[in-house]
Amino acid sequence: MDVRESVSELKKLLSRVNPPELPKLLHWIQHSGELDELLLDNRKVMLQSIADDLRALLPLDAMLPGEAAAHHKMQRRPRPTVHVDAFLYDDDQVDALCEGGAMSRNYCLHCGSQRTAPLDFVSHSFSVSELHFLFQNVLPDLSGRTLVDVGSRLGAVLYGVVQADICTQVTLLQNADVLIMNNVFEYFMEPKEQVKAWRFIIQNFIKPSSLLVTVPSLQETLRDLQQEALPPGWVEELPVDYGVYVGGDTDPDALRQIHLYKVM
Repeated sequence: MDVRESVSELKKLLSRVNPPELPKLLHWIQHSGELDELLLDNRKVMLQSIADDLRALLPLDAMLPGEAAAHHKMQRRPRPTVHVDAFLYDDDQVDALCEGGAMSRNYCLHCGSQRTAPLDFVSHSFSVSELHFLFQNVLPDLSGRTLVDVGSRLGAVLYGVVQADICTQVTLLQNADVLIMNNVFEYFMEPKEQVKAWRFIIQNFIKPSSLLVTVPSLQETLRDLQQEALPPGWVEELPVDYGVYVGGDTDPDALRQIHLYKVM
């Protein structure tokens, strides 16, 4: 049954509901987590299983020794910030950790007082729902294509086999069909190194019709680096349908940070 047929059948079903009960049913459709079970397929189960295994091997903040620079940069932010890896911990798991005292969502504005404010959470990984959205609704079929995930960390997008500075990988970039960059430089490089890396990517990721995924948008990233505009004609931004439902635990604002471009 395709979407058109499904809509028709759903309308028929709703027409049979007693009018006073219809608002209750619509509320249940919008807010019940029971429908999310329909979206749970083998791919999501595999990702969640990988996350379960990794949680047992990593510290709570999932920050590795080689990420000292990122940890230091988080400490310099105006508001207290903690790293909560979105691939490993969804909102329900964070709530459970907070209830158990292993984590907190707030910090004290003045020690000894009851004045508190929310902590800022940052993740260097896609969540399971964001990965589902990315591969099912943003990217086309990747069969036979070469995908490169810059800064793969725990391997949520791609279990990487290349351990090297991206600026040394000319051939890899020139042969890539899809390049994914999830906020990969901001916390791990100083601005000068970020500028160098972006210029290298712009010069070498040039295969026509290859796809680039960035979080956040290119415009926002380069503006924050106080760089000149993108080279004319390098990429064209493609439309993304952010209204697709991928689960009640999905953060719509996080999905809107995912941008898709085609190399011209």
